[in-house]
Amino acid sequence: MSTALTRPPCSLLIPQSPFQFFAFSFSCKMIKPHRFKKVADPKTPISSTELRRELQTRKKRKSGHRTKSVTIRAKSKPATDPQTQIAESSPSSSSEGFTILPKEFFLVDALDLAPRLLGKLLRRDDVVLRITEVEAYRPNDSACHGRFGVTARTAPVFGPGGHAYVYLCYGLHMMLNVVADEVGIGAAVLVRSCAPVSGLETIQKRRGQITDKPVLLTGPGKVGQALGLSTEWSNHPFYAPGGLELLDAPEPENILVGPRVGIEYALPEHVNALWRFAIAGTPWISAPKNTLRPS
Repeated sequence: MSTALTRPPCSLLIPQSPFQFFAFSFSCKMIKPHRFKKVADPKTPISSTELRRELQTRKKRKSGHRTKSVTIRAKSKPATDPQTQIAESSPSSSSEGFTILPKEFFLVDALDLAPRLLGKLLRRDDVVLRITEVEAYRPNDSACHGRFGVTARTAPVFGPGGHAYVYLCYGLHMMLNVVADEVGIGAAVLVRSCAPVSGLETIQKRRGQITDKPVLLTGPGKVGQALGLSTEWSNHPFYAPGGLELLDAPEPENILVGPRVGIEYALPEHVNALWRFAIAGTPWISAPKNTLRPS
């Protein structure tokens, strides 16, 4: 004998868009779970209405008609990373479960800001990316652009914390940095890799690559291209609504650390400094991976 349980319509249980799914998962962590209550005792005799339905079902089966069972599942795109539970979503206002990070969040040393950015969300238009790998660049760092002083190119890195610093690398790649600390310090965090949360088609179009594999976003130039950035985005505040935003999201459980990539020109102490940070257990990390280790 079956036990009837109260259950709301499927449309109320299942997020209708990927972004709602992420917001739903995020909000569930903050809500105390409730048990469903039984509305029928297993010992209670089946009603006449249920009995008639059961008899009709059996007649259909005997006559060769089978009842179809339909399973409704929340859609998930293969671009997500199950190991780090990267949420899928479609962007909308920050009121749907995500808040824009405040200016104060960025007013810290770049070495402190870098690991705190892991797991946060970058949003521009319909594209939302989860930050999975970063590098810190500090004052008096022989690998930091600030070593040249304030120039037309490096001026944004000396700006206020929470602003963007976008520069062109090798005449090809747009590199996105998050400026750290106070005005005049000259420090930033380079976003090296991300994982797609929403806007996959737009990402693929901008990248010119139809794939949902990590190769799509593992590398700083790829991130800049996926977001459709140019150097004109320098000095843009991440904490201002609209344009390019940084949204709060759960921090990762485990982090990897290692030396930064491609700075052989720097002093040995800066080449070997463990100022590269990545989310542990995700494939959405750029090469080389063998230099990373648990923090």
